[in-house]
This record gives sequence, C-alpha cells and structure tokens, in this order.
Amino acid sequence: MRQQFVKLISLVVALLGLSTALVLALGFVFFLSFSGVQLPSLTEGLQANPVEAVEIPVVKALIDPASVWKASDWSVMDKEPNADELNYGKELVANTAEYLGPKGKVKAISNGMNCQNCHLQAGTAPFGNNYSAVAATYPKFRARSGTEEDIQKRINDCFERSLNGKPLAKDSKEMKAMVAYINWVGKEVPKGEVPIGSGLYEVPLLDRAADPIKGKLVYGKQCASCHQADGRGVSKPDGSGYVYPPLWGENSYNHGAGLYRLSRFAGYVKANMPLGATFKQPILSDEESWDLAAYVNSMERPAKDLSKDWPDISKKPIDHPFGPFTDGFTEEQHKFGPFKPIKAAKATPN
Repeated sequence: MRQQFVKLISLVVALLGLSTALVLALGFVFFLSFSGVQLPSLTEGLQANPVEAVEIPVVKALIDPASVWKASDWSVMDKEPNADELNYGKELVANTAEYLGPKGKVKAISNGMNCQNCHLQAGTAPFGNNYSAVAATYPKFRARSGTEEDIQKRINDCFERSLNGKPLAKDSKEMKAMVAYINWVGKEVPKGEVPIGSGLYEVPLLDRAADPIKGKLVYGKQCASCHQADGRGVSKPDGSGYVYPPLWGENSYNHGAGLYRLSRFAGYVKANMPLGATFKQPILSDEESWDLAAYVNSMERPAKDLSKDWPDISKKPIDHPFGPFTDGFTEEQHKFGPFKPIKAAKATPN
C-alpha cells in the first residue's frame, strides 16, 4: 500500500513539473512577442526552398487525327453478299501462318509470320501499312519490277519477300479471298486517290547517318521484352506461328522486303512501336526510329535474288542499299545515310 502511495505522489510531482515548464515556455514566448521580437515563421524554411513543378512533356500526334483515313467497321462486312469470302480473306491476313505457314492448314509456303505483322490490324491501322489505297491505285506501274502490277502480284511480292516464302496461285481460293478483302478495306476511297494515313509515316531525314550502335540501345530498352534479345521473337506453343514475330534470323523477312529499307522501318516503328504507340501518341523520337532501323536491318536475315529489281536503276529509292547506282554514293550511305545529300543529288537535273 505504501509503495503505491509513493508512486502516486511521484507521478503527481512529475505532472506538476511538466505543467510548470510548459507555462514558463509559453510565458517566455508571449514576453518576446510583446517585446517586439520577430519570431521565425514555421513555413519560412519551406518558402526559402520551394519545390519546382515537374513539367510533364506533351506528346503530339504525328498528324491531325481528324484528317486521317478510317476503315469501315468490320461489322458492316458481315452484311455484304460475299461476307464469307471477305471474312476468310481477313482471317488469312490476320493469321497467315495458321493457314499458309510452316504447319499451315492449307499449304506450307511461308516463314510463320502473318501479313498482319506488317499490315497492322488486318491492314486497317492508320500509318500501319494499311490497305486503304490499294483498290484505288491498282493495277499500277511499279518501278521495282518495271511492269504494271495487279493486286495479286503485290500480294505475292509480300509472300516472297516479307514472308520469305512462295507465291500463291492466282486462281486459288485463298488469293481470291485476300483480294476481295483488300478491295473491301479500300472500297470508299475514290479511284486514283491516296488518303492521308495510307502506308507508312515518313520520318524526317537526319543530318547524320543512322547508327546501329545507338539503335542497339534503343532495341534493348524498347523492343527486346517482346521480340527477345536475339531478335527471334516468341513462338506460339504449338509452333504454328509467332506471338511476337522475329525481326531477324532465318524466319524473318528477307533483304528484298520493303521493311529492309531504313525509311520504311523507321516510319513503321515511329507510328506503331513499341507496343502501345500510335501515330496519335508516338513513343520513339525520330533519331531513335532511324537508329533502331539501322540496328535491326544490320542483323543477319534471309537473302533474295534481286537481280531483276529496278531495271531502271535511276528509279531506285535513296535508301535502297544495293548497287549499282547512277550517283556517286556508296552502298553504305544508301543503306544508313545521311540521305539528304543523296536526295539533293537526285533532285538536281543532270
């Protein structure tokens, strides 16, 4: 009992001491205030070192979205009299490997990639190598072959180059379905016109050569998570195609494909890659796009006989990387740039 009483007395004394100290402190503060002494503000330290606002960069669309071609809704396609054929054509574009790949249900004539890997959203994505202008502009003369080409020839070019395979028979069910579908995609484009958003975005030329070494860094940061560090993509579990297509190696596009030209590859990735990028919200800078193209297209891939390409060599694009050329620039510069001098020379009359 005595011990509890002692503890209680000690606690009361301690509380009295604390209260006395608090009263004295407050009294001292009031004394200083009434004496005219300026006390420091509690927020003075914060005001002396203000936190700078973080500026969030504004991502600008590559072009006004309102001016860009838009594909018809696929639900409209089901109302067409040849809807079954159109849907089969779309399926062949989207899942080419399932029907015509190494383990294809119909034939084994291609490398396992899909047409959709280059012609995004089954050929309907703006600046995604879409088919909007095909029906309106084919048949047409193409300088690469030196002949007038129809849609069937253009499709087989893709099979032989981008899919590193063999051509489809022109009278096959598959060819007819693909032609019908491609024509349907561009059905509202007037004859002879090329709508905005057709094909690929043209990335402004650099003042320097595209750099594969810098491009490798871009690839590691932006692309390797899907296409893998070795560039060989990710195969489907059953081996019928790819979840993410190979960008080089024996199962990728050969060096006769359109994407082997740096300007085409740079335009493709600028408006569409990495996953999530669009022409409305690009992720890569112009320089990153060119450097990435230089890296990917400097890697090993299948070859193709191009001896019959460009019968008029003066018509070769400035970034076609194989001679002979009518100018004095090297194959190295025609592949990696800088392209501005070549473009200027091409524009100068002889």
